[in-house]
Amino acid sequence: MWSFVSNQGNKQWLWLALDTKTREIVGVYVGDRSRDGAQGLWQSLPNVYRQCAVCYTDFWSAYEEVFPSKRHQVAGKESGLA
Repeated sequence: MWSFVSNQGNKQWLWLALDTKTREIVGVYVGDRSRDGAQGLWQSLPNVYRQCAVCYTDFWSAYEEVFPSKRHQVAGKESGLA
């Protein structure tokens, strides 16, 4: 999801992390679509998720740069996981 404030040059992305079992939002970050945005989403997760959960994402490279490989799995959107 994205939106802009005042002009289209100020795009802001809404990053959400959902628990797949409960559908509860467990992490959120608003910012640009960059490595910093992926880092903001990772930091917004509770410690228990950062230590134990597996995060399913699409193929965007910033996730691989930020999320530890033990906690990250790439999945296509058609899988319903990303």
